[in-house]
Amino acid sequence: MAFMNEIVIEAGHGAKNYWKDLWKNRELLWILARRDLSVRYKQTAIGAAWAVVRPLATMAVMVFVFEMVGKFEGDAGVPYPLMVLAGITIWTFFANTFTQISHSILLNSNLVTKTYFPRLIMPLSSVLVGFIDFAISLALYLLIALYKQHLPGFEIIFLPLFVLLMLFASLAFGLFFSVLNVRFRDIAQLIPFMVQIGFYVCPIAYSSSMVEKSQGSWWYDLYYLNPMVSIIDGFKWCLLGNNAFFKVSSLYSTVGLIGVMMLISVYYFRKEENSFVDYI
Repeated sequence: MAFMNEIVIEAGHGAKNYWKDLWKNRELLWILARRDLSVRYKQTAIGAAWAVVRPLATMAVMVFVFEMVGKFEGDAGVPYPLMVLAGITIWTFFANTFTQISHSILLNSNLVTKTYFPRLIMPLSSVLVGFIDFAISLALYLLIALYKQHLPGFEIIFLPLFVLLMLFASLAFGLFFSVLNVRFRDIAQLIPFMVQIGFYVCPIAYSSSMVEKSQGSWWYDLYYLNPMVSIIDGFKWCLLGNNAFFKVSSLYSTVGLIGVMMLISVYYFRKEENSFVDYI
């Protein structure tokens, strides 16, 4: 005999059982993630291969502009194309996931207005979609590193740490902007601009060792307040070895900032999610 889960509608039920309901509805998380993946590549000629074409094309353009024309150099002993591709791989993970999370509530507005479930499932499903694209891009990096005969060393054992940090960063900032995006539609115009600016202020086409030479400048400390800097540098270090510049002490402020932002975002999201239907 089949049994069905019983949903009790009562005052305060959602608040008391929110995290339990989130776990009970975990299957919906996978359903939404599969749907988003299907929609992203539906009716495209090469499908998921876009997860390979985009970083490759971006790397080619950046190598031409910054290395060949701008005469930028990577850290000593580090192939410049691999340095750029490593930066693109982890940044694209953040950019795609952050953007998708920020729009997740509006993209699922039909569900929000028709049925009850913990709304946090929608941003979490966006994390899964972003991680799958990231895994494809990372596999591409490893294939090119094999071709270049510059495979990662023992440092790669720390790679999951930096991937996890970037995941939490995208979720922390994405949750906050997903709520703002419901209430103020101007945010949808702001997010692509923020991602574009972030691409250039983060160490993707250049190494943070160049920034170290300007130590003492007024913007030096501000540079390391950017939580993406230490994550990208650490990710590069994991893939490129000790020759890649990485300032370990910069992780302290990154972990602290992401932790505080996560607490604020989850609180803000939980506080406002019952009002989403009023603004959609």
